[in-house]
Amino acid sequence: MTLCSGEQADGCIALHTLTTIWYILRKADDVQRRQALRSLCELLEVVGTTHDEVVAAINQDDFKDFEDCVQSKCAKTAKADYIVTRNAGDFTFSEVPVLSPHELTERLR
Repeated sequence: MTLCSGEQADGCIALHTLTTIWYILRKADDVQRRQALRSLCELLEVVGTTHDEVVAAINQDDFKDFEDCVQSKCAKTAKADYIVTRNAGDFTFSEVPVLSPHELTERLR
């Protein structure tokens, strides 16, 4: 996030991640939740994926977690260079290379 805010990297966030964040913040008031999402959308480009990619994710049973598979499909659709996550092991079958935050920082130095 720091790299994106410093314009050292362009970042994306999957559309369905925003709805998850909205849910996670359900105990915050509406103004705070909207501001949190607004801030993310100012920093990151919101991306989605296609119907065919979602169906492919449904049928791709090598991913343990369907949501991770959809994240991978969104990254592919967005032509992302990397997926940055602390859970690289969950993305073994990703079509987009995966880096930890530390690995990304090291590559950008």
